[in-house]
Amino acid sequence: AIPISALQGDGMADIAILIEQLKAEKQKRENDASNTLEIEPFAGFSNSDKKPLQIAVIGRQNVGKSTLVNTLLGNDRVLTGPTPGLTRDAIAVEWTWEDEVVQLVDTAGIRKLTKRMDDSIEDMSVADALRAMKLAEVAVLVLDAEAMYIQRQELALCNAVITEGRALVIAANKMDLLEMSDEYTPQDFADGVREQIESRLPILRKIPIVPMSCLTGEGVPDLLPTLVDARNRWSRTFPTGVLNRWLREVVTGAPPPVVEGVRAKLKYIIQTKGRPPTFIIFSNVAELPETYLRYLTKQFQDSFQLFGMPVRLMVQKSAKRNPYAGDKRRRGGFGLGGRDARIQRRNEELRKKRQRKESSS
Repeated sequence: AIPISALQGDGMADIAILIEQLKAEKQKRENDASNTLEIEPFAGFSNSDKKPLQIAVIGRQNVGKSTLVNTLLGNDRVLTGPTPGLTRDAIAVEWTWEDEVVQLVDTAGIRKLTKRMDDSIEDMSVADALRAMKLAEVAVLVLDAEAMYIQRQELALCNAVITEGRALVIAANKMDLLEMSDEYTPQDFADGVREQIESRLPILRKIPIVPMSCLTGEGVPDLLPTLVDARNRWSRTFPTGVLNRWLREVVTGAPPPVVEGVRAKLKYIIQTKGRPPTFIIFSNVAELPETYLRYLTKQFQDSFQLFGMPVRLMVQKSAKRNPYAGDKRRRGGFGLGGRDARIQRRNEELRKKRQRKESSS
């Protein structure tokens, strides 16, 4: 034991010396272990080569986010309790689920996204939670099923996830507190929540919802397969040929509208990136009406199963048929450079011929 005084600072130097000694001993043990360890090469990728699936667990206070993390891990990794606001910092836990490396981030409960005048600690907790959501691939929004209705704050979180371009999965927790029967099943509850979300955020139509109870464990095993499937759909890339066949079929079913007196023509579509899926449609107009873009987005989600995530369709006006239209430079003649270059070469030849005559005379 080392006697110390935190107020006076007595004994702190002894603690620092002890920490440095323990650090040096640990480093020596690690170096000895690395020198004696033999690793056999093998084909394929190891778990360290695989990028972990980044999952952020978000939601309001006291909806069961930390309990969900502990249930998934199978041990009490994070602090839980009936008191709201126990979790203050984002806690990342890396583990392996069926050969899939997963990094699970438990975040603080969010009462509102705007800043508070009287609680800077909660502001930092909310900022930490939003930062974890931005770094994640899939966000899990945990709901309190006992509330029966999705709250305004939860809709704001859904909108924040979509704006950031992340995939979203809903986890309806505390289903054990509801009375289920053959006439009203957990799936009926999930369908009701889905309708509430779709009526306010149409981009989230057919969003995956997993009814569960972290206390009893019912429905929790269905969450990880849903998250992996959402990540795979979110990171998909599509061949250009497939995209353009889809575009032709959609345009045939509902031709583009007239924009500023010109009938819009959608020429072709390409994917610029995934994560989130982003596409550019080349057209003869610079913009399309929002109603037609929503129609294209809906058809795209139905065709390629991109539910619960943003689909970014952008319109770009393609070049005219003649790329030199509007060029005021005078062009003409034959040969490289046109008429002006031909005259310049002729003058150069005449100058050289004159110089040869002068030198011979």
